[in-house]
Amino acid sequence: MHLPQPTYLADYAVPDFLIERIDLTFHLDEENTRVSAVLCVKRNLLSKSMSMDLVLNGEQLELISVFLDGRALTESEYSLNDDAMVIYSPPKDSTFELKVDNYINPKTNTSLEGMYFSNGMLCTQCEAQGFRKITFFIDRPDVMSRYKTTIIADKNRFPVLLSNGNKTDSGNLPGNLHWVTWDDPYHKPCYLFALVAGTLECLEDEFTTASGRVVALQIFVEPKDLGKCEFAMQSLKHAMKWDEHQYGLEYDLDLYMIVAVEYFNMGAMENKGLNIFNSKFVLACPETATDSDYEDIESVIAHEYFHNWSGNRVTCRDWFQLSLKEGFTVYRDQEFTADRTSRAVKRIKDVINLRTRQYAEDAGPLAHPVRPSSYIEINNFYTLTVYEKGAEIFRMLRCLVGQEGFRQGCDLYFSCFDGQAVTCDDFLRVFEETNKIDLTQFSYWYSQSGTPIVTLDYSYDAITKQVKLTMAQSHSESFVQEYKKLLCIPIKIALLSAEGCELDFKLAGDDQYSNEIVLKLTDEKQCVVLNEVTTKPILSVLRGFTSPIKLNCLRSYEELAFLFKNDTDTFSRWESGQQLLEKTLLNLVFDIQQGNILHLNQIIIDTFKYILSQSWDDLSYLSLLLSIPSEVYLAEQMKVIDVVAIHKAREFVRVTLANELNHFFKDYYLNYHKREEDCCFDQKAISNRKIKNICLYYLSTLDCLSIQNWVLKQFMTTTNMTDQIAALSIMVNGHHPYSDQSLDVFYNKWQSESLVIDKWFSVQAGSCASTTFFVVKSLMEHHEFDLKNPNRVRALLGTFSQANPLHFHAVNGQGYQLLADTIIALNEINPQIAAKMAVSLTAWRRYDENRQALMISQLQRIISIQHISKDVYEVVKKSLVHCH
Repeated sequence: MHLPQPTYLADYAVPDFLIERIDLTFHLDEENTRVSAVLCVKRNLLSKSMSMDLVLNGEQLELISVFLDGRALTESEYSLNDDAMVIYSPPKDSTFELKVDNYINPKTNTSLEGMYFSNGMLCTQCEAQGFRKITFFIDRPDVMSRYKTTIIADKNRFPVLLSNGNKTDSGNLPGNLHWVTWDDPYHKPCYLFALVAGTLECLEDEFTTASGRVVALQIFVEPKDLGKCEFAMQSLKHAMKWDEHQYGLEYDLDLYMIVAVEYFNMGAMENKGLNIFNSKFVLACPETATDSDYEDIESVIAHEYFHNWSGNRVTCRDWFQLSLKEGFTVYRDQEFTADRTSRAVKRIKDVINLRTRQYAEDAGPLAHPVRPSSYIEINNFYTLTVYEKGAEIFRMLRCLVGQEGFRQGCDLYFSCFDGQAVTCDDFLRVFEETNKIDLTQFSYWYSQSGTPIVTLDYSYDAITKQVKLTMAQSHSESFVQEYKKLLCIPIKIALLSAEGCELDFKLAGDDQYSNEIVLKLTDEKQCVVLNEVTTKPILSVLRGFTSPIKLNCLRSYEELAFLFKNDTDTFSRWESGQQLLEKTLLNLVFDIQQGNILHLNQIIIDTFKYILSQSWDDLSYLSLLLSIPSEVYLAEQMKVIDVVAIHKAREFVRVTLANELNHFFKDYYLNYHKREEDCCFDQKAISNRKIKNICLYYLSTLDCLSIQNWVLKQFMTTTNMTDQIAALSIMVNGHHPYSDQSLDVFYNKWQSESLVIDKWFSVQAGSCASTTFFVVKSLMEHHEFDLKNPNRVRALLGTFSQANPLHFHAVNGQGYQLLADTIIALNEINPQIAAKMAVSLTAWRRYDENRQALMISQLQRIISIQHISKDVYEVVKKSLVHCH
C-alpha cells in the first residue's frame, strides 16, 4: 500500500508556469458533463526549476483530447496518472494555448468536492483542491487567472445557469438547449471558481455603495424556500455597509449572488461573485429557525462577503497561509456581530468555543500551529486553530497597535497586495511599517502550536502604595513541537477597590494615570510595579480575553465571588463566575470519586442569588452569567477524564441551585415568557427568550408537576423554533412524561423541513437519557438519515460523539465502535467528513486505561482498512503516534 506523503512549507517554490487566462465551456449532464478548457500558459520567469515539463493537476477525470497551439498532442507528448497530466517540453520562450477536453460524472461524486449533484442541482466546491476534479489545471492558490465561463444545458432540467463575475451573453441552441457566458474581470485562484445549475428561484435586491455604484443582489434557492431568504438578504446589506464604514472597502462587481444548497461539506464558500452556501446559513423564518440560527446566518453571510477583500482580492500564497484569509475574516465577522448584537455576549461565546474546542486541539495529537509546517491532506487543516486561534492573533495585534494603528495597517495591506497571493509574514510587515514596531517575537504565534500558560501573582504594599505584579509564561511540549519560543502576550489589567470601582494608578516609569492598561509579557518572567494605588486592590486580569492563554492566578472563593459580582469588565466578570463554578465542580468530581457526601458551597448560592436580584439591561449577558461550564469544557480541565463524575457533579449543582433559588427562576420565567414576542427577532425579544429558557432549564430539575406543564405548554403553543426546541430538549433530557409523544409531534409537524429535522436528530443524540445510544443507533436506520448529507451526519453522529461525552464514552466502548463503523463507511463516500468525525477518537490518552484500549482498537481498525483516504489516514495516523 502506497502511504500518503506530506507536503512541507519549507519546500515551497513558485510555480513553473503561470496561466494568464482560462476559457471554460461546460456541456452539463448529471452523469456525463463535458468540460472544455482553453488555457493561456506561459513559463514563470521567477521559477528556478530545471524541469521543462508542464504538470497539471487532475483527479477522477476522463480525458478526451489535448491540443497545444491548435495541434493535437500524441500520446508520446504527454502522460497521465491518477492525479496529474504532464505535458512534455511545451514552448519555453512564448505564451502558448493549451486546450483540454474531459468528462466528469457529478452524480457519483459523493465527496462534494469539484462538481457534484445536490438535491436536483449541479454545483461546485473547489476550495481547497476541488478544481482538479473538474478539469486539468495548476491547482494552487498562487496561480491567478482571468476566467470566462460558458455553460450549455437543457432548458427544462437546468433553467438557471450561474458562474463567477458578470453575465455577458446568453442565447438558445437547437435541442431545447440554452447557454450563458460569465466573465470575471478579476484574476483569481482556481479555488474561487464556482458554477451552479438547476431549478432555482431568486430573491432580488440592490445595494448602493458609498461611491454611488448600484450593485444587484441575488439569492438563489429551491422554489419551496424562497420565503426564507429575506433575513439573509438584509444581513448581506448590513455587512456591505459595515465593511465600507470600518475598513473603507467597497464591493467591486455589478452583481453579488448567493446560492443555498443542501449538501455541503462546509458552512459556505466565498467564490468570487457567486457564494455557495450550506442552506443552514441562508434559510430562516421564525417558525423553523432559532435565535442562534439567525445570528449564525448573519455572521456567515458577513464572513463570506468580507472574504471579497480578505481572501479574494488579496489571497494566500499557499495553503499553509490559510489563516491569513480565514483568521482575518473570522476576526472581521466577530467584530461585525459584536457591533450588531451584544459585544459582551459575542466575546464570551467566542471564548467558550475557543477554550472548549481549540484548546483541546492544541493539547492533542492533531495540534498544529496557526500556520502549519506540513500537511498530508489540506482539508484536515480547516480547523479551530487556523480559524479561531488565527482570529485571536489579529485581535492581539489590534490590542498592541490600537484601533487607529490597526486600520492603517489594514489599509496598507489591501492597497499594497491587491490582486496578489501573499503570506502571513507579508501581513505583519505592513504593520511593522505603519506602526514602527518590531513584530518578530509576535510572529511566533503563527509558527508555534500549543496554548501558553501564564502564571500571575500580585501583592500590595500599603506603605509605598505599590502593587507588584509578577508574570511568567511557560509552554508545554506538544506532539509536533518540543522546543518552544517565548511569545509576546498582551494582558489587559485593572485594579478594583473594595466597592468595585476602578482605581487610578501609574505604571512605573510613566507619569500618566490609568485605570486600565495592556501589559506585554515578552520574557519568561517579568515584574511590573504600579504606583500610587491608594487602597488595597483586587486585580482584574485578562480583561476582554486579550490573548488565547491559560491563566493561573490563585484566587479564593471569596475573591472570585467578589469579581463575579463587581468586575467592571464584562468578560472578566463572567470569567470569575466560571472559575468559581469550575473550582466547585472539580471538587465535587473528587467527592463523587471518593464516595463523599456532596455539598454545594454557600458562596455559590449567595452569589447566584445576588446576580439574580440585580437589575439587568442585557438579559443575554445575564443568561451567560447563570450558565454552568459544559461537560466538554470540564473534561478538558481534568488530567484523567471521568465523564460520569463530571455529569453527576454538574447535575448536582443545577439541582441545588434550582431548589435554593426556584422563586427567582420562576419570576424570571413568568416575567419574560411573552407570547407577543414569539415572532420578534430584535435584541430585546432574543434576550427575553434566552433568560426565560435558562431559567426553565434550571426549574425542569424540580420534581414539580406545574413546571412539567410549563415545559409542555411552551412546546405546544409557541410559534417560534427557539422556544420549541428549548422545551423539547428539556423534555428529552429530563424524563418528562410526554417526551416521546413530543418528539413524534415535532417530527410529524416538520418532516418536510430538512434543517428542522436536523434539530430533531441532534436533540436526541445529545440526550443524557440512559437509552440514548440505542436511540442513536436506531436513528441511523431512519429513512430520513443519509450518510451522504453532511448536515445530517453532523446532527446525529457529530452531536453524539462531540457533545455527549456521558454516552459516547460509555465504559463498554459501544459508542466508539458505532463511530468507527460510520467513519469506515464515510471513508468511501465523503473522506472529508469521515476525517472530521474521527477527531472524537483522538483524545484517547486523556481517559482511563480501559477506555484508552477501546479507542485505540477502533483507531487501529480504521487505519487498517483498504483504500483509506488521505483525510482519514492523516488524522488516525497522528492519533496513534507513540501508541504502544
